Amino acid sequence: MRQVPYYLIIGSGRVASHFKHYFSLLNLSYSFWHRKQPISSLYQELKRATHILLLISDHAINSFFTEHLQQHSTDLTLIHFSGSLVLDHVYGAHPLMTFSRDLYHLEQYQSIPFIVDHDAPSFADLLPGLPNPHMQLHKSLKPKYHALCVLSGNFSCMLWQKLFNTLEDEFHIPKTFAFSYLNQQMNNLLTNSITAMTGPLVRRDVVTIEKNIAALECDPFQKVYESFVICYEKIKRSEA
Repeated sequence: MRQVPYYLIIGSGRVASHFKHYFSLLNLSYSFWHRKQPISSLYQELKRATHILLLISDHAINSFFTEHLQQHSTDLTLIHFSGSLVLDHVYGAHPLMTFSRDLYHLEQYQSIPFIVDHDAPSFADLLPGLPNPHMQLHKSLKPKYHALCVLSGNFSCMLWQKLFNTLEDEFHIPKTFAFSYLNQQMNNLLTNSITAMTGPLVRRDVVTIEKNIAALECDPFQKVYESFVICYEKIKRSEA
C-alpha cells in the first residue's frame, strides 16, 4: 500500500502559485515555504513531508538542496520542474505548459503533460495523486528538449508582441485586429503542423522576402527575419 503523500512546495513564484491551486483542486495535502519565512518553519514542515517540489530558480536548486535538504533527504522524494536542469539527487519533472498570472481550471491542469527524467521513479510514486499524462526522457536529451521549448514558446511570443506593439504604436491599428490571424495560425498548427506555414518563404517569393528585410532596416528583428530565411533554406536542402 502506497504512503499517503504530503507535499511541501518550496517557492513563491508563478509556478508555485499554480500548483498550490492545482493541489487544492485535487484535495491533495500540502504545505508551502518560501525564503521570506523563517528557516525554522522549513525544517518543521520537512518532518511531515513525503514529497518536496523545489519550484525555485534553476541556479538555486542545487545549493538549496545542499544547504537545507541533503541531511533530511533519506526518506523524501525531491522533485524540480526545470526543463533543462540535470541533478543526481533531485528528479526532474517538467510540466510542458506556460503559466500566466491567472490561475487555470482543473481540467486544464490535468491535461498538462509532464516530461520526466528517465531514471525517476514511476509517475505514481514521483507525483502521487496527479492524473497528468507523462513521458520519460533521457537526461542527456534535456538541454535540446528545453531549447526547443524556448524557441517555440518564448521566442514566438516575442514575434507576436512585436506585431502587436508595432500595430498599435507605429501604425495606430488596434492589436485586436491581429487576433483572428493568431487564432487561425494556432488552429492550423494544431490541425496539421506540416502544412501550417504559409507566406513568401513557402512560395519562394524572393522579391517579397527582400522587400521585407529592407523594410526592417535598423530594427533588431531584421536579423531575426534573415536568420529564419537561412534556417528555412537549410531545412529544405536537407529534405531534398
